[in-house]
Amino acid sequence: MTVITSTSNPRISKLQTLYTTRGRKKNGLFLMEGLNLLEALLDAHLFPQEIFYQPALLQRTTRGKMLLDRLLHIPDAPSELVEVSERVLEAVSDVQTTQGVVSVLPLDAFDPLRIRARRSAKLRPALLVLDDLADPGNMGTILRTALAADVDMVLLTPDCVDYLSPKVVRAAAGAHVVLPVETDLKWEAIEEKMALHCAGMPRVLLAEAHSNHQYFEQDLITPFALIVGNEAHGPSDEARRRATHTISIPLANAVESLNVAMATGIILYEAVRQTHSS
Repeated sequence: MTVITSTSNPRISKLQTLYTTRGRKKNGLFLMEGLNLLEALLDAHLFPQEIFYQPALLQRTTRGKMLLDRLLHIPDAPSELVEVSERVLEAVSDVQTTQGVVSVLPLDAFDPLRIRARRSAKLRPALLVLDDLADPGNMGTILRTALAADVDMVLLTPDCVDYLSPKVVRAAAGAHVVLPVETDLKWEAIEEKMALHCAGMPRVLLAEAHSNHQYFEQDLITPFALIVGNEAHGPSDEARRRATHTISIPLANAVESLNVAMATGIILYEAVRQTHSS
């Protein structure tokens, strides 16, 4: 088994480049850090290409001990296990206190077709489109909420923040593993996918702060697409051209708008409420 104790090791230097979009594209790899994310991968039978771990750090908790034992006893696991010193792991960690493990995966690990094939077959009314979303925390929170609300799929426009950046992955808390997400889609492709989801009769709801139509007045049981726009600039002209309805969330006390992740969650959970009440 390989053991790395130097932060100047070429493999460690390569890992550090994966915290940038350029480094991820150049190497065709990205990182997932922490116990929760690795457990989610293993539970889905998705084995990382490499797993860098520090035994002493993992053994500080019962959960870490169980994960370490699981890693060391997976029969014929395709992952390469690389033991590293605590100093090395801290050098490749993106959090203040590392949990003791960093996983490396190929960029195509979360192919949406394969993820969809693993999901149960059922009607999922909501299709979510993120229109040039810029903040990684918002992106990750929305992905986590979309999974919890059982959204059918998430579509990302080309100018969205990189959905495989460490901050997005961490905030999504495992949603990448089980939620189909298609990235870098031009609006023509998005339009086709919305029409397919809505069975040829698109119902495209655009979240708009000052719309006269309230979100809870809409039929969210029949298949629909929801578009949410950029945090600073709102929906793009391309999004507006494709919307069949605009919807808003009523706000009191002169509040101008809500955080985009919170607004998305409110609308998606109205769809959940309607579905459960029908």
